[in-house]
Amino acid sequence: MTENTLYLVKAIFLGIIEGLTEFIPVSSTGHLILVGDWISFQSNTAKVFEVVIQFGSILAVMWIFRARLWQLIRGTLTGVRSEMLFTRNLLLAFLPAAVIGAIFIHAIKSLFYHPGVVATTLVLGGLVMLYVERRTRSGTPGPHSAALDAASEVHASAHRLEEITWKQALGVGCAQCLAMVPGVSRSGATIIGGMIAGMQRKTATEFSFFLAMPTMLGATVYDSYKNMAVLTQHDVTGIVVGFIAAFLSALVVVRAVLRFVANHTYRVFAWYRIALGIVVGLVLYLR
Repeated sequence: MTENTLYLVKAIFLGIIEGLTEFIPVSSTGHLILVGDWISFQSNTAKVFEVVIQFGSILAVMWIFRARLWQLIRGTLTGVRSEMLFTRNLLLAFLPAAVIGAIFIHAIKSLFYHPGVVATTLVLGGLVMLYVERRTRSGTPGPHSAALDAASEVHASAHRLEEITWKQALGVGCAQCLAMVPGVSRSGATIIGGMIAGMQRKTATEFSFFLAMPTMLGATVYDSYKNMAVLTQHDVTGIVVGFIAAFLSALVVVRAVLRFVANHTYRVFAWYRIALGIVVGLVLYLR
């Protein structure tokens, strides 16, 4: 196998990993960093590769929700109030990450894109998920968090996307900013953030899917533009095959996630995050 062929095989493998992990709260970026390190994926612009192939997964969501997306666009343009409010909520949720990302993304990438950071945030994120799921299930208020106490009072106040308030949307947008640190998980931060804000789990998951569209489109355009001059044909080919692999694998995962959250909690993903974080931490320690 030639070096170029091996590079493309690795790019396809990473694309599949991206598609499988983008919409479950385990951090697709964290997995790309860990697996990329494990298989020695060498790219001049690895961080651009990670961002752009993520949009392949988002494109799968856009395809699956194409009818609802078209309804949203048409309703917003024709003045349908419910659709205009939903569009407003998406823009409000998108704004915090757009502002913070534009200002701090380079510092974040230089400081936090490391397996050790991923291991730590995987464990911490898993613990937070277990705590929120336990409170959501019991509905019992506790003394530890004012935000969670408030969420108990409005528990599952949003059962449908149309019922999400602007405050809940903005809260999800602020939670999404945490996902700029690899290992936190964009979907995990927005879904758990939505549940804390009072959304039903399935509603928070669907809102997270829709919010991913402008977020990852913006990140893809921004990173591609900033690094266009240094992208070689070798890099572009790897990005294209990774993008296609992410799109195809995400087509399968999105429907499965929606079926799963209709009948299950996210506890299994929380324990997976904790176990993986501990294993990665031990491996790094023993190197």
